[in-house]
Amino acid sequence: MGTVQEFFEGLPGRVSPERIAGMNNTYVFEIEGAGTWTVALTDGSLTVSDGGSANADCTISASEESFQKIVAGEQNPTTAYMTGKLKIKGDMGVAMKLQKLF
Repeated sequence: MGTVQEFFEGLPGRVSPERIAGMNNTYVFEIEGAGTWTVALTDGSLTVSDGGSANADCTISASEESFQKIVAGEQNPTTAYMTGKLKIKGDMGVAMKLQKLF
């Protein structure tokens, strides 16, 4: 995997509309050492923008190293959350829907 920036830039092309059909949620990813991105899902459409959003359903925070391990499948997201390597603010139910993306 490349950088965190490359992950977010390529995300819309890696997620099929069928997997996110019916989802209407906004996520902010605060990746320490890499940046902040907003991922918006609107019924089969996914957009990524730089920076945060005050309207996000949930905010996910992690170090660059932890985030890269999670998206590479080397770290279980639940374990990362339980050990404090991944922090979630906002709607936990919405955060659980992220499993459809990864």
